[in-house]
Amino acid sequence: MEREYDVIVIGTGVAGSDIAWHCREAGMRVAITDHQTYGGTCALRGCVPKRVLAGAAEVVARVHDQQGRGIRGEVSIDWPQLIAFERSFTDPVPRRKEERFRRAGIHTCRGFARFAGPDRVAIGDDLFSARYIVIATGAHPRPLDVPGADLMTQSDDFFYLETLPERIVFIGGGYISFEFAHVAARVGAKATILQRSGRVLKGFDHDIVGRLVQASREVGIDVQMNMPLLSVEKTGGGLLVRAGREGEEETFEADMVVHGAGRVPAIEGLDLAAGGVETDRRGIRVNEYLQSVSNPAVYVAGDANTRGVQLTPVAVRDAHIVVDNILNGNARAADYSVVPSAVFTNPPIASVGLTEEAVKEKGIPYIVHAGDLSERFTNRGINQKHVGYKLLIASDSRRILGAHLIGHHVEEVINIFALAIKHGLMVDDLTLDAIPWAYPSNTYDITHMVHPLARM
Repeated sequence: MEREYDVIVIGTGVAGSDIAWHCREAGMRVAITDHQTYGGTCALRGCVPKRVLAGAAEVVARVHDQQGRGIRGEVSIDWPQLIAFERSFTDPVPRRKEERFRRAGIHTCRGFARFAGPDRVAIGDDLFSARYIVIATGAHPRPLDVPGADLMTQSDDFFYLETLPERIVFIGGGYISFEFAHVAARVGAKATILQRSGRVLKGFDHDIVGRLVQASREVGIDVQMNMPLLSVEKTGGGLLVRAGREGEEETFEADMVVHGAGRVPAIEGLDLAAGGVETDRRGIRVNEYLQSVSNPAVYVAGDANTRGVQLTPVAVRDAHIVVDNILNGNARAADYSVVPSAVFTNPPIASVGLTEEAVKEKGIPYIVHAGDLSERFTNRGINQKHVGYKLLIASDSRRILGAHLIGHHVEEVINIFALAIKHGLMVDDLTLDAIPWAYPSNTYDITHMVHPLARM
């Protein structure tokens, strides 16, 4: 028997859930499905548990940095206890989410969804048709075609390890590897990061990343560049990782090898061809309204959208755009010009706007203002040595083009720069003459970043 709905949502993460709830509130008949536990990446395998682990690592880092400066006595992480605390956040999510759907009158399904036509989806033996089908399936670790890939631990599973091994090799030099490596190092594990190219965290400013690499190495994290993964194999003592350029191969011993080499849209099982949904190597091709370019009944939100960025706030905004366009016609276009992001290491780094490379490529005349803030009392007071910034300013308009930060609380400070870029603010708009920032605070340090540029 075929069931009919107004909207079918595939995926129960932040994007899919928001779309289902808002469409239902508008009086539409809605069904939602997921082949995994209800909740999605952010709540179960991403942002939320990551922040819990990073919070514990930050406590250890702060105490360590202030030893001999009025603080004495070391602290350590009890890994099983920390994971139990983390699970107090994640374990209740699936049941709560599914119950909320049902109370709202949203039909919940479980299983792999696949297209059975332009407006039809099959889930197991059941067939569903709808005016709109929304794909919000998130992402999963990129498949790695190397011998022994099956011996690697997926990054999703790191959050639920009952014990943390002593020697961990992280494959890939992105968010996942750096954040996990900093947690592992503060627990006391030997962490190694292997990056296939000569640059890690490619989406961030090169100089700021250089400071983070130095900070990482100082806490015992071995960051290796130009180390493409060749193989993983079992040994009597654990695992052996082979990596490197031809003729320069090296081996690394490990108890665990974690896949942190990027994530790709989880769309391969949807049989998109049967639904007439075009894709490219990045995901599903959509127009500015996040609607499939080949099937107007299909909308995409989150990681499967080729226009967007794989970040939770982006997925949430995608969801709002999709809802508006389903309910009101295609009237709202997606805009990814200002997307702040942060890496929760110790210290964290954060970025928004254009990098210096991007400014050069666009041919925009600009001023670079960079500096070190480690001697500011806000940072010296907690012995934070790795604190710096780089601002990119348009020479003619004096508007802020990009901001790149490393140091305590920069994941918060970066949002000020995001607002400044979004609303076209000039350097003078962030000085003390414009705003008497709360003092003493890390946000107040913005005045030291922009002061030399004011009234130039």
